[in-house]
Amino acid sequence: MTSNPTLAWVAEENERRLQAGLRRMPRVRTGPDDLVDLASNDYLGLSHDPRVVGAAVAAAQQWGAGSTGSRLVTGSTALHLELEDALATHVAAPAARVFSSGYLANIAAITTLVDSDTVVISDELNHASLIDAIRLTRGRRVVVGHRDVGAVAAALADRPETKAVIVTDAVFSVDGDLAPLRELQTLAVEHDAMLIVDEAHSLGVVGDHGEGAAADAGISGEANVVLTLTLSKSLGSQGGAIAADPAIIELLTSAARTFIFDTALAPASAGAALEALHIIRSQPQLVADVRAHASALQWAAEQLGWTSTTPSGAVISLLVGEPRAAVAAAEACARAGVWVGCFRPPSVPDGVSRLRLTARANLGDSDLARTVQALAQAATEIGIAPIDDVGSEDTS
Repeated sequence: MTSNPTLAWVAEENERRLQAGLRRMPRVRTGPDDLVDLASNDYLGLSHDPRVVGAAVAAAQQWGAGSTGSRLVTGSTALHLELEDALATHVAAPAARVFSSGYLANIAAITTLVDSDTVVISDELNHASLIDAIRLTRGRRVVVGHRDVGAVAAALADRPETKAVIVTDAVFSVDGDLAPLRELQTLAVEHDAMLIVDEAHSLGVVGDHGEGAAADAGISGEANVVLTLTLSKSLGSQGGAIAADPAIIELLTSAARTFIFDTALAPASAGAALEALHIIRSQPQLVADVRAHASALQWAAEQLGWTSTTPSGAVISLLVGEPRAAVAAAEACARAGVWVGCFRPPSVPDGVSRLRLTARANLGDSDLARTVQALAQAATEIGIAPIDDVGSEDTS
């Protein structure tokens, strides 16, 4: 026992989480294994692509292992600027600025553009980084129902503030569905509002060349549209970026605290992300493949009796309910050779714990067959009954 009230609370909280099935531990990779990876965000399978790895090595050899400082001191290299130009071109935006993570890019975009005379309208299922960024501002926050365009319209019309910012994921990170971006942009224009779109789970997945949901919706490049990006998912690297009007990029460079005071993105990560962009542009089949594999996984899971979300990108959620059942299902999949995500509160609301599967472009037929077997075993262990025997998808 301890007399320190904070330490006593820590012990109680750890015990509470353990009893509720909410205790978390890092999954440590000790080397290559034969598990089918449906848990990572390596959507296009580029993190181990020899061209991407080689570009990372070459960048480290040229510029060093670290960036040595912040972007405004010694951390900016010609490689960072080349990556920013390539990212802007890829998502059809006029300019871009690279950050050391997507989380920090979200914080930069929102905290820079929101002051006390701003209302921020946020989808209830937005990513934690967007929520945290909004909490750091002095603006008034309005949380609206998921994909509820009418609620956004009402919040814009009723606001006393001069300025308004709509914040949404493009593809939502857990359910994998797509935001109504065209409708939100129409409202933003009508009400002189900004629209911030987090493209973390749509870059490299949505659009013919993986240009993202905003470009696919035809709204990228509009002066009031700000895109936040991550380099750690489809691009197989690490880091983040903001793509927007040049005036906004200029303000972010001078005012965003997570840009000014953070060490710049490591050259190896910049080099890897740049090479990944080149690969996506030259091999658009990767984008089609990941979406096809996501649809195949969803169909197979539903035939086994799982309740599934419909993927707009690479993410499929299989709803379970209680945390312990979700953990048991994930462990059953692992024993069968498939690594899946297990999402429990606070990542998702109470009562909707789930398995989260992420498709990859480089999944083979044997990987998909093994996944079906693993999901069947997990379903049996937690009491989910199949609809019928699972074979090949009927396309007749």
